[in-house]
Amino acid sequence: MRKMIITCVLTSLSVFAHGVELKGNLTQGGLVTGQLDGVKSVTFNGEKLKTTADGTFVFGFGRDAKLTHELTWVDKVGKTHKQQLLITKRDYDIDKITGVAKKYVSPPKEVSERISREAVAVRNARKVDSDLTYFLDPVYKPAQGRISGVYGSQRYFNGEPRRPHFGLDIANKTGSPVYAPVSGTVVFANNDLYYSGGTLIIDHGHSVTSTYIHLSKLDVKVGDEIKRGEKIAEIGATGRVTGPHLDWRFNWKGERLDPALMMKDTLANKK
Repeated sequence: MRKMIITCVLTSLSVFAHGVELKGNLTQGGLVTGQLDGVKSVTFNGEKLKTTADGTFVFGFGRDAKLTHELTWVDKVGKTHKQQLLITKRDYDIDKITGVAKKYVSPPKEVSERISREAVAVRNARKVDSDLTYFLDPVYKPAQGRISGVYGSQRYFNGEPRRPHFGLDIANKTGSPVYAPVSGTVVFANNDLYYSGGTLIIDHGHSVTSTYIHLSKLDVKVGDEIKRGEKIAEIGATGRVTGPHLDWRFNWKGERLDPALMMKDTLANKK
């Protein structure tokens, strides 16, 4: 069977061999949705994907994802098909941040257990794999404000190298509204995490979640079903920050995605 190499940059819609249709961003940090009629199963890099009744599925690529991937599916007569996907490599900014409180750059030992406990709670919340399909809907910028930080940038706090930034930062004054950029169900809500302060995580279905951190106020709680455009929180300066802003993130399973690749206009402008 001949294999095709599929290359796509930024948002596109294409139909490829064997009837597989892919839409999204075939690049590091990108999210891709697909659809195959009458399939029995679909796997991505050997991992089985959840599919809807009409054969829709979703997968994503992390910041440093390898450039070659494999999509495999079994059709309605039991025949296996394989498609090689080639994604694009990205270059990331260097972000040097000064004025960060020492306790957030080199946390004291007495808070290490708390940090670990909170990290586990966040990871567990992101393990949700519901049947919701809101991940197929348009995604809007959740707040007004200046983009003050971008996905993937290598960060230095007070001159010390730290993990890359995995979100999109939107700077505005404390108390500025944050709207749900896409519908979903709240799976995590905490007013005071050590690093991220006020934190919300929303499930959009099929292991796609969005995260909102450094919030000054949370307007929703775990279990709430929210609609796109609903006010969910307020921008703050909680946790490890040097000023008020929203740090907005997306995940597919454990892969951290770039919200800017999905973002459309600001929801506040639609009101």
